[in-house]
Amino acid sequence: MDSLIIEEEDEEALATLVPVPPRRKTHSYSLQFDHKPHHQIRKHSLDEVPRSATLASEAVYFDSSDDEFSTGGNITENAADETNAGAEEYTIVNPPPNVGLGDDDTEPLPEFIGAGGGSGIFKVPVRAAVHPGRPPCLELRPHPLRETQTGRFLRNIACTETQLWAGQENGIRFWNLEDAYEAGCGIGGQVPRGDEDTAPFHESVTTSPTMCLVADQSNKLLWSGHKDGKIRAWKMDQSSVSHDDDDSDPFKERVSWLAHRGPVNSIVISSYGDMWSCSEGGVIKIWPWDTLEKSLLLKPEEKHMAALLVERSAIDLRSQVTVNGTCSISSSEVKFLLADSVRAKVWAVQSLSFSIWDARSKDLLKVLNVDGQVENRGDLPPIQDQQVDDEMKLKFFSASKREKPQGFLQRSRNAIMGAAGAVRRVATRSAGAFSEDTRKTEAIVLAVDGTIWTGSISGLIVQWDGNGNRLRDVNHHHRPVLCFCTFGDRIYVGYASGYIQVLDLDGKLISSWVSHNEPVIKLAAGGGFIFSLATHGGVRGWYVTSPGPLDNIIRTELSQKETLYARQDNVRILIGTWNVGQGRASHDALMSWLGSVTSDVGIVAVGLQEVEMGAGFLAMSAAKETVGLEGSAVGQWWIDAIGKALDEKNTFERMGSRQLAGLLISLWARKDIRTHVGDLDVAAVPCGFGRAIGNKGGVGLRIRVYDRIMCFVNCHLAAHLEAVNRRNADFNHIFRLMVFSRGQNLSNAAAAGVSTSAYTTKSNTIPSTGAEEIKSDLAAADMVAFFGDFNYRLFGITYDEARDFISQRSFDWLRERDQLRAEMKVGKVFQGMREALITFPPTYKFERNRSGLGGYDSGEKKRIPAWCDRVIYRDTQSSPFSESNLQCPVVSSVIMYGFMTTFLMFLAFSGLFNVFSPF
Repeated sequence: MDSLIIEEEDEEALATLVPVPPRRKTHSYSLQFDHKPHHQIRKHSLDEVPRSATLASEAVYFDSSDDEFSTGGNITENAADETNAGAEEYTIVNPPPNVGLGDDDTEPLPEFIGAGGGSGIFKVPVRAAVHPGRPPCLELRPHPLRETQTGRFLRNIACTETQLWAGQENGIRFWNLEDAYEAGCGIGGQVPRGDEDTAPFHESVTTSPTMCLVADQSNKLLWSGHKDGKIRAWKMDQSSVSHDDDDSDPFKERVSWLAHRGPVNSIVISSYGDMWSCSEGGVIKIWPWDTLEKSLLLKPEEKHMAALLVERSAIDLRSQVTVNGTCSISSSEVKFLLADSVRAKVWAVQSLSFSIWDARSKDLLKVLNVDGQVENRGDLPPIQDQQVDDEMKLKFFSASKREKPQGFLQRSRNAIMGAAGAVRRVATRSAGAFSEDTRKTEAIVLAVDGTIWTGSISGLIVQWDGNGNRLRDVNHHHRPVLCFCTFGDRIYVGYASGYIQVLDLDGKLISSWVSHNEPVIKLAAGGGFIFSLATHGGVRGWYVTSPGPLDNIIRTELSQKETLYARQDNVRILIGTWNVGQGRASHDALMSWLGSVTSDVGIVAVGLQEVEMGAGFLAMSAAKETVGLEGSAVGQWWIDAIGKALDEKNTFERMGSRQLAGLLISLWARKDIRTHVGDLDVAAVPCGFGRAIGNKGGVGLRIRVYDRIMCFVNCHLAAHLEAVNRRNADFNHIFRLMVFSRGQNLSNAAAAGVSTSAYTTKSNTIPSTGAEEIKSDLAAADMVAFFGDFNYRLFGITYDEARDFISQRSFDWLRERDQLRAEMKVGKVFQGMREALITFPPTYKFERNRSGLGGYDSGEKKRIPAWCDRVIYRDTQSSPFSESNLQCPVVSSVIMYGFMTTFLMFLAFSGLFNVFSPF
């Protein structure tokens, strides 16, 4: 190790100490807790060696005997430690010399990497220009930010050999596939936000939200059904507007008419040319082709007459099968229609039943349920919904007359436990009352061999013959089937997990890959591609030859030419954590904490603990969570105060926040990168009494930054020196059960009014028919940062010894007694995550109105100082020295509340654009 420079005052302090004790074997805290310290320390006042609490301007020196750190960027493994011989080793990573990541030439700090990463739910996701786990794809429309799609979300797609049409919430758009590799230019050269990297496309006039599309290639028409009940026809040979022209007028429909009172759910063209459409209430209508043909021959000026002509020709099938008030089909919503051109039949799909019709005579042939059983009539009385209690009763325990009166703390604990039990009971009853029938049909398709395939919410895929006889069942994935598509003898299946599977005509699995990080809602074949549409609006094209030998050739070529289509963006992230102890800070205090270090920061994430406490508040917070409500007036005060310190109106924009009882997390983005930041989701996992109260737990925010997913989690873990296993369990509970969803306190209008859902067990997204392990939302992120009051303490050391070490700034010795470091070494918590070298005094426990190192708790309890406030993260970098590094730890001293910890994180992102996507 390089020789270290020691100042005179440090040398004097170190001269009074005995040599560094020998290195201890690495094992769990449970084995170390009862060990005695290995050395004697001279007792003296903390004021003998005064130090500033702010370390950003001071040099940091380490004892030359500290063998935890290496030089030159190499990884040092504890190979000589016999205790860890059978376990995965932790590592210490030093940055390479002369590496300055910022304009201030501040070098990153050495990092400690915990053991246990790289397997199970702690396995880091693969991120590469060419993903090795799936075929190369055409990135027709990259994933747009959610807030840019308000009122413009894509709902469905239909494809021909030369065009891809998409229905959106405000109309129709189409791409000419010959322009798919061109740079995005939007309409007439004007690119709307969210479509900057989309291939050139053309949009229609504004319409009601599009519910369904069908391509009628024989007549060169695209038919669309809309939420307002209208059906519209669009000419496929629209005069394409070149991106060099100034003409940006949207194209108009050829003809339209009011088909249903409710939304048009599905449209098909039968083998006889007639159009079938369906809607709510079990309504199915037929529009004869001869009438449609006449309406299309009329001039555009005669559109009103054409609409009347078509509307009067409608054939209502439900009225035809109703005799004496009894209907042969169910009155539930008809979701899908399927034209069986092989047998001249039409299938109508309802949630739990099918009806089969003759396309020529329009007669009802059969009604059967999803189990294949024939039904005589479907108009059965609806099943009454289970009754759910509208009010939650909080049961407070009172002391028995025979027992001694209980103290205030015991009564408060009993009240909270009673509230937790009531919350669990209500949540359980509500979940059972509103759970969906997993047999519901969500997709249907006709295969090339004439068989019918249906998919359900449970992931079950059923094959039927043309007469409605059930042939076989297959289940290759446990998530809901949302869409089908066929090409030749292959069947493509889109799942809610984002997976696409390829099956043969016998239902055997040929291939499977993750196509999107959100559900695949539509698939369409054409032009040599299978196009997939995800809920976020991204569209990708998969070669029909995939998987195959051509994939490897394309991967090789793309990897060699990555610099031609990839770009790198950098952003600095400031993460701050503070246990405010139910108090409020002045503007000056917040400015000294955050305002002075945000000059070149792009994103600010702030986590607070104990914003508000008390038995009554905790019980009410738990009750509100069950109905999707969160937040408090005190929490809003803190958010406004932090925003003011960050100059929110001029410099930063508030992205969102999440509060769970006393836990609060909020996030801001600098306005000059705001266009690259969005899709913010929230989550909360209580870990308090009965795993239902938020006095302990975690709140998280998930956000997309430069097309990368980041998760920020603010935690408050179990307290007390001996509760190490409980803290480990709290982290594991949060990591596994944190599920993100749109919340209330989001800045974008797209998420307004959507309540935050309670945490649920996350299902795995790996297709398998056997046992599946839980897959966490946090495990799928590119970067995860945990911060907050973790409550890990120093073990094997007394209060006076800890104060003496702090006064001498011997943090390297104190780190050897850090519970968190010891547990990370053996892979029991924060597996595979990184923490920068701690170069500041312990942040716990300070007395109010006493600042500096003399402010540590000196009362009756004399709680041993510890590094309770931490920032730990992991990214997807494969190199030992990651481009995501913590640097410049800042510890601000505030008189009233002691210490708040802030870390500056620098991240380098490699993003792709236009044609190919990184994930």
